[in-house]
Amino acid sequence: MFYRENGQFKTSYRTDQQIFPIAQDRWVILAFIAFAFIGVPMLVDEYMFRAILIPFLILALAALGVNILVGYCGQISLGSGAFMAVGAYMAYNTYIRIEGMPLIIALLSGGFFATLVGIFFGIPSLRVKGLYLAVATLAAQFFCDWAFLRIGWFTNNTASGSVSVSNLSVLGWTINTPVEKYLFCLGFLVVFALLAKNLVRSAIGREWMAIRDMDVAAAVIGIRPMYAKLSAFAVSSFIIGVAGGLWGFVHLGSWEPAAFSIDRSFQLLFMVIIGGMGSIMGSFFGAAFIVVLPIYLNQFLPAVGSLVGVEISTAAVSHTEFMVFGALIVWFLIVEPHGLAKLWSLGKQKLRIWPFPH
Repeated sequence: MFYRENGQFKTSYRTDQQIFPIAQDRWVILAFIAFAFIGVPMLVDEYMFRAILIPFLILALAALGVNILVGYCGQISLGSGAFMAVGAYMAYNTYIRIEGMPLIIALLSGGFFATLVGIFFGIPSLRVKGLYLAVATLAAQFFCDWAFLRIGWFTNNTASGSVSVSNLSVLGWTINTPVEKYLFCLGFLVVFALLAKNLVRSAIGREWMAIRDMDVAAAVIGIRPMYAKLSAFAVSSFIIGVAGGLWGFVHLGSWEPAAFSIDRSFQLLFMVIIGGMGSIMGSFFGAAFIVVLPIYLNQFLPAVGSLVGVEISTAAVSHTEFMVFGALIVWFLIVEPHGLAKLWSLGKQKLRIWPFPH
């Protein structure tokens, strides 16, 4: 009853091409965004900001970039952690080496350099695909790990090999407290999510999906595979690079190359698989699931162990996380390959015909 769009007629092309053509969707999204900006800062404590909300926002942004490449264009990539590292380190060098560099411009410059690296390592996609492309992008991960660890210029020749930033501010607004960091990251996520939603609905987005579904047929109808694939790598790497800058500047504050290891690449890929490939909403679902599940297991497993009189160590909890993630990946690939986003769309579809059977 509540979710039926009966009577919502479109009288112009502009209204027909809205991001959310159903009025209920617009109301819910606007209410959710307003609550995220206004309600969450008043209700959530500092631990929730640091441990859950800020990592969720940044990883959701990175998963958004990965989903554009993997979900919408069908190009498998295992170099997402490397693109995050490029964004973080180049944003850091831009920020400290150029006097008076604004923070937002520095973060966007990190995304720009990540775009260049993404296009370079995306060139093999013009000849290979599938597992071979995944191995080619994996080379980006190993190369960037070596470069940021061995070349002193990236770390400003620090003896420890780690870099740090502090006293972040935007137009006089100092970003120090967890609430301020949360709002700063939330602003980035909302802007990039709207841009990505519009992008995948545009002509280039349809080209990406045509390449994903059948690249040979796409080339036959006039789509240029080189342009489509490299543009997907460029847009994806830019978003991931900005997320890497936020991860280093806002969440960590001080980091080293290990913060963007291959584990990060697999984590982002798992978010897309669990959340739903080819879905903007799936990026949020996957990030929330991956961020919350380890915290839940860290609380749940020791509690269960104490009830049965068995002490569960931290290492056992960590190993259990890997096993649970592996089992969930296999389960989603077999049972629901479209991820949590598909379950969300099924729920909306059931609301449209409720209370009648289908």
